[in-house]
Amino acid sequence: MSTTEKIEQVSGDNKENEIDSCIPTKKSSGANKAWKISDFDMGKALGKGRFGHVYCARETKSGYVVALKIMFKNQIKDANLQHQVRREVEIQSHIKHKNICRLYGYFHDDRRVYIILEFCKNGNLFTKLKEVKKFESIEAARYVREIAEGLDYIHKLNVIHRDLKPENVLLGRNNEVKLADFGWCVFTPQSRRQTFCGTMDYLSPEMLNGVSHDKKIDHWALGCIAFEVIFLKEKCRFITF
Repeated sequence: MSTTEKIEQVSGDNKENEIDSCIPTKKSSGANKAWKISDFDMGKALGKGRFGHVYCARETKSGYVVALKIMFKNQIKDANLQHQVRREVEIQSHIKHKNICRLYGYFHDDRRVYIILEFCKNGNLFTKLKEVKKFESIEAARYVREIAEGLDYIHKLNVIHRDLKPENVLLGRNNEVKLADFGWCVFTPQSRRQTFCGTMDYLSPEMLNGVSHDKKIDHWALGCIAFEVIFLKEKCRFITF
């Protein structure tokens, strides 16, 4: 079965509103082991989101270092985002590319959902932009190229990211780009989408004007990021519609 077929199989609409509907019923790649939180030694916090936190963690048996995303079920349910979390896990677990943050597996208990992700030791592009005074042109070009390569890969699988921004561009061991946070991603092989989502400073004209959108909204966000890494400006705030 091709990657596209796998994504199509696991990404259909599911209107189930029970709290455990945020957990995929079909085991994803890397999820064959019955993980539990005691399998990990927890390290420092790497980030904080609306529904939980991301921690550096070490799998006790192998010593392998990962990023462990922990979300609270009650908060997911209260926001009616069970389907969104389910879709994030199902889609990202089938995406394997050098410029995409890997999702290795998932598990849950009575209160929390745990997602096991690739650990990107050099943080994210947003922090990098704040730290440096100037990117060399070849470095700026590499960041833009690698983001574009990651986007090209998911777009060929009919997946749109829909929340591309420097905070969601992680940097691996050699500062290589790793696109992350697929919480707003969607599998859309044919129809255009209507949902208003993303981060304001990187929203495309289609999104702001409330019309249907497709993968080109990711291209717009990439253009905004390219402007930032080339000119080291915070956001494209001068653009109006």
